[in-house]
Amino acid sequence: MRKLTAVVVLIFMVLSSASVALAGGGGPPKNFKKGIFLEVNRDAGTATFLPSDSEQPMILRLSEDLRADDVPLNNKVMVVIEEKEGQIYAKKAEIMFLNLTLSKFIALIVVGFIGGMLSGFIGSGGAFVLTPSMMSLGAPGAVAVASNMCHKFPKAMVGAYKRYKYGQADIKLGLVMAVSAIAGVQIGVNIQKAILKAWGNAGSNLYVSLVFVIVLVIVGIYVLYDAFRLAKRGTDESVSKLALKLQKIKIPPMMHFKTAGVTLSAWITIPVGLATGMLAATIAVGGFIGVPGMIYVVGASAIVASATELVIAFVMGFWGSLQWALSGLVDIRLTLLILSASLIGVQLGALGTTYVKDYVIKLVMAAVMLIVAVSRGAKVPVYLKELGMASISPATEDILNSVSFWALVTALGTAGIIISGAMIKGMKKARAEKAAFAEKEAPSHGKV
Repeated sequence: MRKLTAVVVLIFMVLSSASVALAGGGGPPKNFKKGIFLEVNRDAGTATFLPSDSEQPMILRLSEDLRADDVPLNNKVMVVIEEKEGQIYAKKAEIMFLNLTLSKFIALIVVGFIGGMLSGFIGSGGAFVLTPSMMSLGAPGAVAVASNMCHKFPKAMVGAYKRYKYGQADIKLGLVMAVSAIAGVQIGVNIQKAILKAWGNAGSNLYVSLVFVIVLVIVGIYVLYDAFRLAKRGTDESVSKLALKLQKIKIPPMMHFKTAGVTLSAWITIPVGLATGMLAATIAVGGFIGVPGMIYVVGASAIVASATELVIAFVMGFWGSLQWALSGLVDIRLTLLILSASLIGVQLGALGTTYVKDYVIKLVMAAVMLIVAVSRGAKVPVYLKELGMASISPATEDILNSVSFWALVTALGTAGIIISGAMIKGMKKARAEKAAFAEKEAPSHGKV
């Protein structure tokens, strides 16, 4: 454990200077400010704004894109500003943190619990459910991503430790991939900042949703196909042909990963780790790239890959959380609510992996991915409308919002039912086998 701690600390220290250079010290873009609008002067077309980093209010002129009626007063907002002809204009102003009602409070607890179960079961962190859920409840895309990543690393730490005790997590593989994942996190943070700077929350929401749809559909279909193939054969998975070919590449340094049972060049792990980190920082989801990557590129089993992803999630989640926290986009309420419930769920999910075959893990992953893709896809026209790039009627918008919400509910229900069913079935089978063994041994114990 001491060696593991030393390696993690060393990774953070080595990459800290690169982090500042790549992410601009973690601060927001120069034309992006956080603060509170105190009052609006409709006649003058100006608003009094108090930045979060200053005690001195400033007067902002309202641009053509921001009407006086649309300025949210006495709420923490994100404002995009522009300076021209000696005047400072407010171009966009959007509320940062959602109004936390009782219904939303309960919803976040339920979502956190099921997301935790997914995290412990498939190793993805459940973020492809949690981020869309927070967005559906009203959190801006960037805030949902930041808050999700912040809750992720302590949950991943608990899940990784649990899976390590079951002999499933390859710590060495996880730390090696975490190095390139951290670099990916820096790239992802910069992408989100650039989008916020150019198009605000609506652009960020659209980007997050589009990436979700594209990646979830592609990866989800392939994983679903592989799950059915394994279920039909009725045997455990075999190493993919791609992984076998890559393992023949002998470019130093060569590394042996004991738990995963593979030996390959460390360079093979770099693209998988980089993609995992970049997507994790951009949309708070890296596991559905990291887990399939370790299965089909590295050659690890689904159980080892899902466990090892939790190690990566802990390292890059901690690092990414620092970057987002420095940008002031973490809603600590969302983070703590989801974390409190997911810490329970992650242990149940991890327990479930001890009773199921590899194809069940893939089936859960694929099913939830594809249903969440429908949920996010339904919101794309709505975000296009907010950006002025599409025109849809209010009735159509209501239908799309309903489709998005109920698809998400279906995804959560599907995950909970499959994981719970697999756990109960596996536990019953284990008890039956234990009872049969005890009954078989009983007569021999009675003999002299």
